[in-house]
Amino acid sequence: MKLVVQRVTEASVTVDQKITGQIGKGFLVLIGVGEKDTEEIADKYIRKLLNLRIFEDENGKTNLSLKDVGGELLLVSQFTLYANCSKGNRPSFIEAGAPEKAETLYNYIITECRKQVPVVETGIFGAEMKVSLVNDGPFTILLDEHLFA
Repeated sequence: MKLVVQRVTEASVTVDQKITGQIGKGFLVLIGVGEKDTEEIADKYIRKLLNLRIFEDENGKTNLSLKDVGGELLLVSQFTLYANCSKGNRPSFIEAGAPEKAETLYNYIITECRKQVPVVETGIFGAEMKVSLVNDGPFTILLDEHLFA
């Protein structure tokens, strides 16, 4: 699994010129599901994501979590996080999870996050999406398989 977590002041995703998800202060999270991923692996990423302390406290230190600041989530599936560009110039996506598996785990992540975060917005799995954001900082973190190795 790979998550790209961007701290934002606002973000939205549009499909067919209609906004499907929009948040204010919080995290825009691009989610890539790999072939070997499971719900147990997803649970580890969810815990890490929701407890990341990357919002500034009163002293300007990155010490507050999403919950601490009443932040929101925008979750967007993005299989291209599994692009392998090691051979040639055309990416291979062989390590990405099959669409059925990826969609199931993406929906699982949404459901679990909604149990803990009041505002969880989403893109549409498999759709051609336009993502807009104002990255705050900028602050971007990659959570990938090295995290739990």
